[in-house]
Amino acid sequence: MQLQTLALRHVPFEDLGLLEPLLAERGHGVRYIDVPVSDVAALDPLAPDLLVVLGGPIGVYQNDVYPFLDDEIRLIGVRLAAHKPTLGICLGSQLMARALGARVYATGAKEIGWAPVTLTAEGRASCLKHLDGIAVLHWHGDTFDLPGGATRLASTPLTTNQAFSLGDYALALQFHAEAAGRALESWFVGHCAEIGATPGISVSGLRADTAHWTPAIARAGRACFDEWLEAAGL
Repeated sequence: MQLQTLALRHVPFEDLGLLEPLLAERGHGVRYIDVPVSDVAALDPLAPDLLVVLGGPIGVYQNDVYPFLDDEIRLIGVRLAAHKPTLGICLGSQLMARALGARVYATGAKEIGWAPVTLTAEGRASCLKHLDGIAVLHWHGDTFDLPGGATRLASTPLTTNQAFSLGDYALALQFHAEAAGRALESWFVGHCAEIGATPGISVSGLRADTAHWTPAIARAGRACFDEWLEAAGL
């Protein structure tokens, strides 16, 4: 019987990236839900074998402007309470943190570009060990407090909580280990205003760093996700 992955997508170009072919190889059928134009409240939180909550350029605390965020948080909360496999990336990690009762807030600075994370002892013993010493893509200005019961896996100087886990069933990554290669050209267009407003960041610089780091993250990101999926029984 084919496994089912449901991916909650907030902008079209922030998709599953290198995770998508890996899921196909592992026998998953993938269904995207474009959250802003979908009825998230009508989704069954427990139906998919894997839920992936993807990134986006909005804040969890902007639920007055984007009320669908409340439906997402409720869905994620039900799923996590049932210990069902859940992966959150960037905004997805922030939504997971909020669903677990943690505060999500703006840092006052942008963390955009390629840089490694520093793994905790628990991170070095986790699937994130494959990312040790490898630059990953950062693209955020928000962060979250570590949820109660969660294990911190990685940090950067600007962002203490870069990744956390709950047992083998939940993994939250503030950074992007799924994004690489030519697909990021769509990000450079979609996020052009943010790039232009962030000192020290340019499309040419991001493009050059993407070309440099793509071979490494393509290998390391795949190995990281593959190990996590295996541990989660997927």
